[in-house]
This record gives sequence, structure tokens and C-alpha cells, in this order.
Amino acid sequence: MADRSEKAASGGRAVVTGASRGLGAEYAEQLAAEGHDLVLTARSEGPLRDLARRLRQQHGVEVEVLVADLAREEGLRAVERRVANDRELSVLVNNAGLGTWGRFADLDLARELEIIRVNVLAAVRLTRAALPGMIERGRGGIINVSSVSAFLPQVYSATYNATKAYLRNFSECVHEELRGTGVTVQVVCPGFLRTELLPRMGVDPQRVPWFLWMRPERCVRLSLAALRRGKAVCVPNAGYRLLLVAVRILPRGLVRWCARSLLGQFDRWGLPEKRER
Repeated sequence: MADRSEKAASGGRAVVTGASRGLGAEYAEQLAAEGHDLVLTARSEGPLRDLARRLRQQHGVEVEVLVADLAREEGLRAVERRVANDRELSVLVNNAGLGTWGRFADLDLARELEIIRVNVLAAVRLTRAALPGMIERGRGGIINVSSVSAFLPQVYSATYNATKAYLRNFSECVHEELRGTGVTVQVVCPGFLRTELLPRMGVDPQRVPWFLWMRPERCVRLSLAALRRGKAVCVPNAGYRLLLVAVRILPRGLVRWCARSLLGQFDRWGLPEKRER
């Protein structure tokens, strides 16, 4: 366990949303290892408290648990207040996200609007809550978790795809506005990650080509390293970066056709709804 004075030198506190599992839990793990105290928030209280207990024991950091549903106004307002009033906030990770799978015309509209509230509205409000204090202190970083699908027309997941594209553009714009302030906004755009998400969706991970996978540990490590370098966009996989070069070159109509043809295979599996990360 690191000495507390060493941890203080690393600076500040990190807030991670959607922290109870998957990518959010990995961000919490690596930030704690760097010496950040934490505020972890998600809807699932049990896994969140288990994670907080383990991180306190392993890394000697302070970990606060804030159970909140960002799809509900009272939950979002509670996290927003916590972020805005934290004078030691150095990192905010907007990781919480929802998604559905299927043809938009067949999906429940209330659920689609809930996706927009969590994936877009919550990220925008929490980013806005964090920025004044970070700018005043002259340091800080915000990571908005998007997806490589932000560059692509991900059919059968239209609302989710659109929210990830929004996060990408929003983050890049705010990143440029903050030049010279000491504050960085990054958008991280992973592809298929080895978390429990796909099995919980009912997808056989063996159907996904091996070269499209990456581990959450590597994704987070590259994201945090890119944040330290002040990079606005992190696509943490060389294969996906090559894919995006092709996407920029090919006619958009052909890109849409390819996406529909590929993702139509997923549609035929009759996938259930995506869950919260």
C-alpha cells in the first residue's frame, strides 16, 4: 500500500460514473492505483460498495460511493452538485451509458429518450459542472466514453450510435475551447471490449473476430496516457484506427451498406436490449 503523502502528490480526486462494472470499474482501478481518491457512482449499490471496499484496501485511497440513476433528474442533480462543489476534483470520467438493439421503429420511445438522457444530457451537465473549478485551478481532465461507432452508421442501434457521435463532436469542440487553460477534454472511442456486456446481451463472443477485441485494462491505460499528453481523441486500437482510415476514403453510401450487411448478422440473432455499462 502506497504512502498517503505519495498519493497526495498525484493530485486530486476522480469521479467515475457507471463505475460498478466493466470499463467504469477499470477506470476506478487504474485511477486508484495512480493515487486518486475516488467518487464512484452507478445505479447498482452492491457491486459499487464491493469495488469501493477493495480499492480502499488495495490502494489506500478514500472512496466515496454515490448511488444515483443518471436517467432520473434527482440522481443526475445529486452527482452534478457533487462534481460542481468538489474543490479537489482532477478527473471526471463520464462512462455511464445505455443502449438498445433493434430497428428504431420497433423500439420503445421512452427507452430511446432515456438513452439520450444518460449518454448525452448527463455527460454534458457533468462536464459543465466540472469545468469552472478545473479552469480556476488551472488543471484537470474529463474523459467522455464514446465508441468507435461514433465514426460509423451503426444500424440497429441508431439512438445509441447518435449519442456516441454527439459525445465525440462535443468533446472535440470543448477540448479546443480549453486550449491554454490546463484542462483537457478527451473522447475515448473503444470497439469490442472483453467485459460482461456482450454475454449479458446474449451474444456469443466467439462470433466476434479476434482482431476486433481489446481488453478494458489496455483501453483504460491508453486513455489515461493520452489524457496526460493532452490528446482530444483516443481510439485505443490500431486495427480500428486503420478501419477509420478506410471509412474516410470510401463513399458514405458504401459504408452504410457494409454496416447494414455486417450488423444484420447481429440482428438475426435476435439480441435483447443492451444494458448499462
